Amino acid sequence: MEALPAHQIPSYIDSAHLGPWGVWLEQIDRVTPHLGKLARWVETLKRPKRILIVDVPIERDDGSIAHFEGYRVQHNTSRGPGKGGVRFHQDVSLSEVMALSAWMTVKNAAVNVPYGGAKGGIRVDPRTLSPGELQRMTRRYTSEINIIIGPNKDIPAPDVNTNEQIMAWMMDTYSMNQGSTTSGVVTGKPISLGGSLGRRDATGRGVYVVGCEAAARIGMDVSGARIAVQGFGNVGGVAARLFTEAGATVVAVQDHSGTVFKESGIDVPTLLAHVAEHGGVAGFAGAEIMADGSQFWSVDCDILIPAALEQQINEKNANSIRARIILEGANGPTTPAADDVLHQRNVLVVPDVVANAGGVTVSYFEWVQDFSSFFWTEEEINLRLTRIMKEAFAGVWLLAQERKVSLRTAAFIVGCTRVLQAREMRGLYP
Repeated sequence: MEALPAHQIPSYIDSAHLGPWGVWLEQIDRVTPHLGKLARWVETLKRPKRILIVDVPIERDDGSIAHFEGYRVQHNTSRGPGKGGVRFHQDVSLSEVMALSAWMTVKNAAVNVPYGGAKGGIRVDPRTLSPGELQRMTRRYTSEINIIIGPNKDIPAPDVNTNEQIMAWMMDTYSMNQGSTTSGVVTGKPISLGGSLGRRDATGRGVYVVGCEAAARIGMDVSGARIAVQGFGNVGGVAARLFTEAGATVVAVQDHSGTVFKESGIDVPTLLAHVAEHGGVAGFAGAEIMADGSQFWSVDCDILIPAALEQQINEKNANSIRARIILEGANGPTTPAADDVLHQRNVLVVPDVVANAGGVTVSYFEWVQDFSSFFWTEEEINLRLTRIMKEAFAGVWLLAQERKVSLRTAAFIVGCTRVLQAREMRGLYP
């Protein structure tokens, strides 16, 4: 990656270690030549609208005081309130949260839901906290970011290591501070608190829907396709289940605990049950344990689904990948340099801003249902999700063919154009 001009790098980011934010900046530089007259506004995309860094102190069960660093970044709100998840992970950094919020901006615009991009996180390994400590940390974090979130300002949702329970605590904390129940402040909530049917599986279902569309475009039959999945939670696990139900064979799965492989196909329901009980794929008796995790990237498969963390596919392993299609279930799993390698090798990469947009799409449905206090059936949710995902993919595919660019570039053209058109129409105030 070439050195970036100083004016593109905020003073609070280490210019020598740009991390995920550097990937975002390079992606924007790549799409800028395709934006026409809107390119005059492109600097808007290189500067987050608002960044909040908070101290999150809690009392531990043993009476000691622990401090954690939390973030909430609102990248852009030209098209609507900020929208994006909250992750609890020991490697959370400002660069990462900035990039994730920016990818949310493009994702929401690419599938045309009326949101801007935002993201949050706490640098913590939640496995080191008791249930009581986890609740106290969640509530304190929510209180600290309370000043910038709200159903019409910024709506958090689950992400890595957060779930329905975390969202329930966040909603309750915000509501107590407001003096009234405000269910629409977060999405991904329990059904009993205004959550939406279909939300838990939505991201993985979206990956599956888009994957089927991509396979059809290149003449691949999903029935009989070989699948490799990195990350086996609500995204990778759900996508694996749906592909298996469609007749595909999952041959390899990797997560934080290890890698398993079975040439004839892994029993996905049994592996899902194992992961639910043990917290990871390690120790699964129904497949071969792959001691060298790096071999996962060279598994013979038709479809590869990276559904873990960012920057997993890079220059070092991109040449090893044998898949014909990569479905980005995670946010930012492929570096720009790896993108170039994969493009040269004719590997079809379906970018994160389209492939994993099912979650935010159903979050939008949840938000709408909360405002109206009228809830849809799961069948209605899945039908609406499928329609939006298919339409978004079709638009990106058509543009990629017309412009002779990658799907990622096409998705960024669509998303950035919508964001910058809104910015231009709104103008600058004052």
